[in-house]
This record gives sequence, C-alpha cells and structure tokens, in this order.
Amino acid sequence: MLAERTAIVSLFQPATDHSGTSGRPLPERMRPRSLAEFVGQEHLLGEGKPLRRQIEADELGSMIFWGPPGVGKTSLARIIASATRCEFVSFSGVMSRIRDVKAVLVDAERMRRAGRRTIVFVDEIHRFNKAQQDAFLPYVERGDIVLIGATTENPSFEVISALLSRAKVYTLEHLTSPQLVHLQKSALLDAERGLARCNASIPPELLERIAVFAGGDARAALMALETLAGAASDGEASEALLEDVLQKRLPRYDKAGDEHLNLISALHKSVRSSDPDAALYWLAYMLEGGEDRLYIGRRLVRMAAEDIGLADPRAVQLAMAAVDAFRLVGEPEGDLFLAEVAVYLAVAPKSDAVYTALGAAQRDVRRGPAPVVPLQLRNAPTKLMRELGYAAGYEHAHANEDALVGMPCLPEGMESKRYYFPTRRGIEERISRRLDEVRKRRASLSSEKRN
Repeated sequence: MLAERTAIVSLFQPATDHSGTSGRPLPERMRPRSLAEFVGQEHLLGEGKPLRRQIEADELGSMIFWGPPGVGKTSLARIIASATRCEFVSFSGVMSRIRDVKAVLVDAERMRRAGRRTIVFVDEIHRFNKAQQDAFLPYVERGDIVLIGATTENPSFEVISALLSRAKVYTLEHLTSPQLVHLQKSALLDAERGLARCNASIPPELLERIAVFAGGDARAALMALETLAGAASDGEASEALLEDVLQKRLPRYDKAGDEHLNLISALHKSVRSSDPDAALYWLAYMLEGGEDRLYIGRRLVRMAAEDIGLADPRAVQLAMAAVDAFRLVGEPEGDLFLAEVAVYLAVAPKSDAVYTALGAAQRDVRRGPAPVVPLQLRNAPTKLMRELGYAAGYEHAHANEDALVGMPCLPEGMESKRYYFPTRRGIEERISRRLDEVRKRRASLSSEKRN
C-alpha cells in the first residue's frame, strides 16, 4: 500500500551503520547529527541567533531554507527534528506525487491527535506545483505538521504566497573555504563514518584546493575528497592525482594570499589599460579559482569610480546593477554579469580626475588649519546669528536666470584653489566645457561685485 511505502520515519530508532563499508557516499555518511557537529550558517545558528533559540526552546514554526546546494539544508532539517523529538518525513520535489503528500499528511494529523509532532521536509519545494503546495496549507494552519521546505530558488517567485505567509524564510550561505577544509579533516579522521580506514595521506594544500573547487558546496568537497582518498589509498595524494580525480586543471590560486592580490591587481590594471581581452582572462582565472563573486563585484564598482569616473557616469550604475543581478541569479549564470561589466569598463573612456581631485582636497584638509566656514555660507535661523553676520552676503543661485553667482564658497585665502581638472575624454569633455563657462561667469560676477 502507498501508506506503507511513504511511512513516517522515526529518528529515534537504532542508528544505521555509518561505516565506510555501508556503500553510501561520504557526504551522506558524514551528515552532522547535532548542532554541535553542524558547520556554517553562524548567522542563523550562532549563540543567541533566532533559529538556534527557536530550536533550543522547542518553539518550532514552519520555515523555508533558501540557499545554494551543499550548505546543509537537509541536514539542518534532520537535526531540528532530532533535537525537538519530532517524527520526520521527507519528500522530494522531483519524485513525489500529490497522493504521496496527502497520505503522509493524513498520518501526521492522526499522530498530532495522539500527541506526537511531525516535521515534513520538502526538498526542492520549488519543483512542487501550486496544487501540491496548496495541499500543505490546512495542515500547516492547524499545526498538524511543521513544514520545512528547502529550495535553491528565490522563494518569492517559486513558493505560493499563502505558504510563504505561514513560514519563516531563512537564507543559508555558501560555506567558506576554511569551513570546507574543516569538514574534510573531520572526514579523514573519522574511523566510523569517514575515511580514516583508507590510510590516505592528503596534504593540507590539496584540501584547500578541493575547498576552492567546491565553491562553497560541502557535498562537492566531500565527494571529491572520497574519490581522492580512494585513489591514494595507503599512499600520499598529489596535485596531479587530484587533477585527474577532478578532471580539471587546478588554477594556482590562493584566495587569502599574495596570488589573490596579484590577480585582482591584474584585472584592475587591464581594465584601466582598456584591454578587454586581458580583463576577461584575469576575471575568468579568478572565477575558476573560486574567488568570491561579490568581492569581484565590489572591485568592479571601485574601478568604475576610480578609473572611469565622470568620463562615463553610467559605469558605476552598470557595475552596481551587475552586483544586484548576480545576487538574484547566483553562479554560474551570474558570472556573465561580471564579465559584461569588466568588458564595458575596459572599453569605456577613462578619467581619474575626480579620484585625483578628492585626494588633493583630502591632503589640504589633513595638512592645513581647521577651516573657518565663510559667514555667507552659514545658516542664520535666529536673530542673534543674523546680528553676528551669519548669511550676510549670501547669493541665492536660483534667483539668477543662469543660476550662477560670484560668491566665494571656499575658506578665506583659498578662493582661487582648484582641485577638479576634468579630462577631454567621454562625458567629461562636455563637463570640461561647461566648467570653463561656469568659472569664467563666476569670475565676472565676482569682479562686478567688487567694483
């Protein structure tokens, strides 16, 4: 019968054999069994964080875990069920049918009446259609089940609004390279569930390279580690062996060291030198090396401001839009946005005039005496301030047809100081012409006022 094939599973039966001979993949064998073993997601599970408090207080509500593959969504759901002594049933959005769902929900309702709670975990909930998602609603509303959905897609678009309004969305993040290295070391030392019996010697630098290859995905890291350990059983693994295992040449890339700085410098200087091909090459190298995409995005925004500036004001807008688009789409598809911006910045007209001007102004501020704000630039909201001369001589630009005045705005003695010298490239050519006109007109008005 269907009910027998889709029975609710108790987490309090004797533990299944987790040894290396069980035939199950290493990521499955090494699933964390408690919050103490869980790695990552400190923003949710650190001491005092909201989800941890909810678990420890046994005050569960339905929730959606949104995050990339291999960051612990399924493991965390199982840990929650175990920690709160709930029965646990798991569905897959790929395999399950609506009648499977309904059969388990009916069982869960009976169990609630008997005083037993059930967590229903739906992996890839975004693959359930509207009718399947609708089936959960009455059971969630009555408290018959605690629903935990897992999705790699934005739940705002993939989960029906009625279900979203009854569930808390928690965003899970990619694991960091140090966290992935920690997971690999744990697996190598674990004789019960891990790889200690393989007697493989794997140098730390290869664990780092696997972490970079995995790109924040613990499942990918552990699968690669298991294959490497099997290939190097009773021997030492080498870089050549790891490349054979991964079927991929490993970029020589250390995200925390000099190579990290060298590569971002190469990308930046290629953009500054208007070489889009070199910019794409260094960008691709960083992407293949597993560099944090948002770090690259932040640097591209900086390049847009520092090296393109007002020669093309759209550059900053496009760089910011690429970062936002990457956050929405994720990798690898989102890498294209970064590539488009890198090419755009490389071919855009260049100007560091504002960058240079700001630096010059900052040097004057640091080295010079504390400035005295000219009286004509001060507000005068009170009678006393007006009597002291505040706002005396202020000229309101909008009162003039061309909105220009001759009033000095720099401190006394600095009236002739110039910081910004626009180039004759791109939009800045027009800015330069306009600024020449403005400066001539202001000088003329100032002279008329003195005479």
